[in-house]
Formats: sequence, structure tokens, C-alpha cells
Amino acid sequence: MTRETILHASCVALGGRAVLIMGASGSGKSGLALALMGLGCGLVADDRVVIRSEGEAPVADAPEPIRGVIEARGIGLLNAAPAGPARVVLAVDLDRTETARMPQARNFDLAGHPIPLLLRVDGPHFPYAVLQYLKAGRWEDT
Repeated sequence: MTRETILHASCVALGGRAVLIMGASGSGKSGLALALMGLGCGLVADDRVVIRSEGEAPVADAPEPIRGVIEARGIGLLNAAPAGPARVVLAVDLDRTETARMPQARNFDLAGHPIPLLLRVDGPHFPYAVLQYLKAGRWEDT
């Protein structure tokens, strides 16, 4: 039996590898998702993300009513080609800010699976670093 939960989050993917973007309302989840989409990622889900535990990894998808739609503050709802379901390989917590220059690896439990966790980094490089993480992971993990 597949476990399923819905999280208040956003999610984008590249090559079937997804990043789950978490945070309080107004923390910038959709903004980071849009930045990553501008860099080539596809939209899995915005605002609500369905998480299923499938085998060795959690998988993210969109609830049907909001599939292919993302909110852009000050612009409205935008259409996007759906990129889910996708295997979640990274989580970002926008409610906490990273203070270390070279932080230790952290994990987040997602549907019974440990997923690498990044905290918000205030700087223009953050979306690019998240994209590179999706592409190749962290050096320490190899």
C-alpha cells in the first residue's frame, strides 16, 4: 500500500529529480520555484504537493485541481507544463536561514525517507546552487 500525504509546499524537477520547497505562507516558495523554472526546471506542484512513498524514495506530484498552475505574486496564476510525478532528492526550508559558510549535511524525513535538506541562503546565487545540487548533488555525498 502506498502512503500519501499533502504538504503545503512547492516542488520543481529537472530530469525526474525534484526539490521540495517548504516554508510559511509568504516565505518565497513560489518565487524560488519560478526562479528554478526560469533556469530550466519543470513545475511539479505549487502551494500543495502530494507526496507518496514509492519503494526507495518519496515521489512528488500535484493534486489534480492545481496541476500545471503556479502563482506569481503581482501577476496572477500562470500555466506551466506539469513535470510530475518526480522523485524527491532534495528539500529546502525557507523558514530557516543558513549561517554557516560550509554547513554540515542535514536530512529531512519525508515519508519515511531521509532527504538532504538545505536552509535558505540569502544571496542571488541560491537558485543556481539549488539547480546544481539537482544536477549533481553535493561533493561530500559522492
